[in-house]
Amino acid sequence: MEEPQRPDLSRPEEPLDELLAAAEALLFVAGDEGLTVERLGEALGVSRRTVEGVLRRLEELYARPGRGLTLVRSGSVYLLATRPELERYLLRLAIGRKAGTLSSSALETLAIIAYRQPITRAEIEEIRGVRSEQAIRTLLEKGLIEERGRLEVAGRPIVYGTTVRFLQQFGLTSLDDLPPLPED
Repeated sequence: MEEPQRPDLSRPEEPLDELLAAAEALLFVAGDEGLTVERLGEALGVSRRTVEGVLRRLEELYARPGRGLTLVRSGSVYLLATRPELERYLLRLAIGRKAGTLSSSALETLAIIAYRQPITRAEIEEIRGVRSEQAIRTLLEKGLIEERGRLEVAGRPIVYGTTVRFLQQFGLTSLDDLPPLPED
């Protein structure tokens, strides 16, 4: 059995188009963790200066109208992210996916928490008209909501709110990105 061909990293520089494509693929595979300039340089087999040039070119390409992705720098890490103005499409997809993994009661509970947080279990149950312990437990286990503390009232009930994971899974950058609720 023949070994797969490996790129020739002994050449000083690859053609720009190939470096752009390779950097884009590496950033895609790295996902939310992203990559540093140093790590990209190691993977591409090129200098820091070349990587910085490739990243500048990718930024230019992704800044063009009609692109679905953008190159984001977070500290020393670069990563690919979806463009914020396309969130409504991502939210539709995410809700569709979540429908398969979350029960309708959990989805309803998650929506209530997202729009009304911080909120107690009793407030959720008042809105839904049914008990919500299991839905809340499921959402906590999936890391979509978290306990945000306790109210300073009799019984000191726990208040819940959404997590960063909720934002990531639904393609949101903040709660302000939630679609507006329909008017009654």
